[in-house]
Amino acid sequence: MTAATLDTPSPIAGVSPAELSETTVMTVWPSNAYFTVGQILGQAYDWKFPDVYFFRIGRLVALASIPVALVLFFMRILPFIGIRYRLTNRRVIVEQGIMGKEVKSVELDRYDNIDVLVRPGQSWYDAGDLIFKMGNTETFRLEGVSRPDAFRSSCIKAQMGYAGVKKILAKGK
Repeated sequence: MTAATLDTPSPIAGVSPAELSETTVMTVWPSNAYFTVGQILGQAYDWKFPDVYFFRIGRLVALASIPVALVLFFMRILPFIGIRYRLTNRRVIVEQGIMGKEVKSVELDRYDNIDVLVRPGQSWYDAGDLIFKMGNTETFRLEGVSRPDAFRSSCIKAQMGYAGVKKILAKGK
């Protein structure tokens, strides 16, 4: 190998510098707990009285509410109204519809902490709201995120990498 070959970085699939292009890191869809009706159903599903092995009122409510739950599920992913949350190497984006029309977004350097708020009815779905904060100020919020701890972790790692590279590039100038 020549010296020029060693100096040139080799490409890694799916990785590109934030300055060149925006690359998707992770995409998640909100759970049924995104909707108020879903949160009410989640509270009903979690009802454990009477607590006799298999027989629970919450399980009967879940069985009876299958049609409503299916409507909520399909509303999340319908081509024109469905919402998804996308983490890129530059920002966190709320997208709507099949083409991913941007509704709102936050740059990765606009937050330094993310809190998870699990509202009543969301715990049954393993969902919660992600509250992005800069200091004590809320800068952004994602509602009804499915498995919020995993998405929170990815957002924090992406933010740390983005902020670290930005700081190093600023020192070099």
